[in-house]
Amino acid sequence: MLDNKNCSSPHQKENICIDTYRVLDSCRDKDCYENVKVYLTDFGEEIIERTSTIRAKCAKIISSYIDVVDVPFNRGFYQLNIKIYTKITFEACICQGNVQEFEGIAVVEKKVILFGSEGNVSVFKSELNGTGFCDEHSCNSTQTNNLPIAVLETVDPIVLNVKVIEPHHHKICCCCCVDDIPDHIKCKLNGRLCDRDDKALVVSLGFFSVVKIESPAQLLVNAIEYNIPDKECVTACENDPCTLFRTMSFPIGEFSPYIPQGFGCSVSKKDKDNGCGCK
Repeated sequence: MLDNKNCSSPHQKENICIDTYRVLDSCRDKDCYENVKVYLTDFGEEIIERTSTIRAKCAKIISSYIDVVDVPFNRGFYQLNIKIYTKITFEACICQGNVQEFEGIAVVEKKVILFGSEGNVSVFKSELNGTGFCDEHSCNSTQTNNLPIAVLETVDPIVLNVKVIEPHHHKICCCCCVDDIPDHIKCKLNGRLCDRDDKALVVSLGFFSVVKIESPAQLLVNAIEYNIPDKECVTACENDPCTLFRTMSFPIGEFSPYIPQGFGCSVSKKDKDNGCGCK
């Protein structure tokens, strides 16, 4: 029998099923790539022909490509082929102390093997803008599968070294050519990328990354009915705006992101009496 008291409770808990993604396997890496070739525009190629005094000003990841391939004879395991495209801005010292900026694209490749289970189920989902009648878009439904999905989390790399070397150097790290770089990445530079047989600009890059492999999953979780907050909204006093400011907690986390949540509370007498989450 149903318990009327529980049914009438505004905070009744129940088990609900949600459709989400589950992390099946993951890893973290600290990779260093030496002598990575930088693809330059015609303008950049002319600069490195005139000087060898070059330094990196900044580096920013602009795109990545991840390919997921089955590992033969190892069911459920997948090889992740990852390419990371980094835009690097350089400064070169030209004659008479003139400093000139130019840009280039560096491409690095990473391979990881992770467990991702098996997925052979076809998944059909209705489109949100469906009208309920069949049309030219396959009756307003899309087909996917439950194969694992690779996820790359990384921050902008650290440029460890920059140098100009002679062409056909045996230590140049090059995983692609100019024609292999997608057009939407090439357009990030002011000019056309070229690949001459003259001097080459190479960099050493350090990457911190986390690689995960996820799969669609249905999970049973505990849920509670939405609760209306008890806290009332506070507005600033026009005559005394500092009053509201004094009640705000000091944002210690902005200065030290490693401080656990709950620190950084106000030390006013009111906060000491009422408490603000500090232990």
